[in-house]
Amino acid sequence: MGTEGENARVIAGRYRLETRIGRGGMGVVWRATDQLLGRKVAVKELAVDDSLSAEESRLQRDRTLREARAVAQLHHPHIIVVHDVVEDDERPYIVMELIDGGSLAERISENGPVDAREAARIGIDLLGALRRAHEAGVLHRDLKPANVLVEAGTDRIVLTDFGIAQVAGATTLTETGSFVGSPEYTAPERMAGARTGPESDLWSLGALLCTVLSGASPFRRDSLGGILHAVVVDEIRPPAQAAPLLPVVRGLLERDPERRLDAAEAERMLRAFRDTGRTPRLLVPYTPTRRDIPHVSLRRPAPEPSPGSGAVADAPPRQSTRSLLVTAALVAAMAGAGVSAAALLMGGGGDGRPASSSAPGTPRTPGTSSTSSTGSPASGPRSTPPTEAGPTVTVTGRRTPSARTAPSGYRIASDANGFSLAVPDGFTRDPQGERIFYMSSGDTFRIGIKVADPAPGGPLGVMRRADASGPANNPGYRDGAVARTVHDGHTAALWEFTWNGFSKAEGPRHTYDLCWEEGGRMYDVWVSAPVGRVTEAKEYFDVAVDTFRVS
Repeated sequence: MGTEGENARVIAGRYRLETRIGRGGMGVVWRATDQLLGRKVAVKELAVDDSLSAEESRLQRDRTLREARAVAQLHHPHIIVVHDVVEDDERPYIVMELIDGGSLAERISENGPVDAREAARIGIDLLGALRRAHEAGVLHRDLKPANVLVEAGTDRIVLTDFGIAQVAGATTLTETGSFVGSPEYTAPERMAGARTGPESDLWSLGALLCTVLSGASPFRRDSLGGILHAVVVDEIRPPAQAAPLLPVVRGLLERDPERRLDAAEAERMLRAFRDTGRTPRLLVPYTPTRRDIPHVSLRRPAPEPSPGSGAVADAPPRQSTRSLLVTAALVAAMAGAGVSAAALLMGGGGDGRPASSSAPGTPRTPGTSSTSSTGSPASGPRSTPPTEAGPTVTVTGRRTPSARTAPSGYRIASDANGFSLAVPDGFTRDPQGERIFYMSSGDTFRIGIKVADPAPGGPLGVMRRADASGPANNPGYRDGAVARTVHDGHTAALWEFTWNGFSKAEGPRHTYDLCWEEGGRMYDVWVSAPVGRVTEAKEYFDVAVDTFRVS
């Protein structure tokens, strides 16, 4: 029984609760003193649901204590230390190390977003923490800035609040059928009610990286239904500030968990950025996100579970990726239509994974023509011309000079103008002066290429001038963004924008445009498409720049 005295409670005959320092859905956190050892600690007093029967309350306490004890076995410099798990007056308490310092959410709120180098450090520390937890069979399931502490004086990153963690083989802390977590940071497979694994925590890390870089989650919307739709259906648009780490962010925000970047590769890429200041690259080639193309998994195979390791050997079979995406899409659509989003989130699903749907990089709207030495691809009005060079971003993965294979559904087009690239089957060549186009039927999709002499300011200067003149060249020009980058080892710049098209019939369009110097020449490749089909456009663009060769 907790004792009262001098305005403080003592629980378990040992821990003196002094000042409330936090409150959340799972309970209250107190600054406390361990009177036995004479040290300061943090004590989480877990909330009790008064609506439960006595038996249900007992089962919930048992689950809570069991899972807290499992988390207490985790030892890692970036995971909160759990000192003790006690029960007092039939209420569970978790005793943890006391971290002097606020949460990452508070830091961002007070000081603003961090730069890419600091974001990479945060990501590396959290990946280490997640890898340790996952190795022990523990999933966090609520990774977000509010659950990450920043120690004052050292800036040590500490992952905390495993209150809704799931231990392999155990019933979850919340009742079966309940949804736990923060929707803005929740993976789409969890939205669909699927049985989830470590990949879901990695999605949350991708959203967290966007938040620390820009100040807001890329899935923030005005309503829960809007958030669901953004996570499951909408084009994923990492903020412009994420450009230096874009391959990592895009890899983590891959909707298909089987294609999602794994923790080891994400950590390698972030460390490479910290070491070199250059945008990291994947060690695997780019694979178009088409359902009829076999893909290269970005996750390393999981080791065989050893006897007694606690891994679940007979997990139920998963649904197909396509069926899970359909389920998730229906959830989002119904939520948008006014159906109770909370009820949908708590609805059960199968044990499947979502269909492949890559998270495209920062949206860039394709125009119809390419950049010239003084201008650039056709654009439209812009909002604010960037005054800075912008962050560094790498668009293409590593490639071998001898690689000549076109992905399924593409062909290699060897152009008389001294280059070759892969274009989709059915696209036809249409020369327009110094620009060469490869067009789809009806000119819906346009792949443009221009080869020119180097221009003052290099690729970045060319793209910035094109962005500045966007309103004059592209009707309705908006959302223009230019970023310095490196393409296959060459200085480059990436430009992305949206515009209204050249006619009402054509409608709004989006353009992705990459310009770089190679062998004393300047190359410009861009793709323009209707705004409603940017996922296909991004695929065409990625394949075009990744397979481009100078003859």
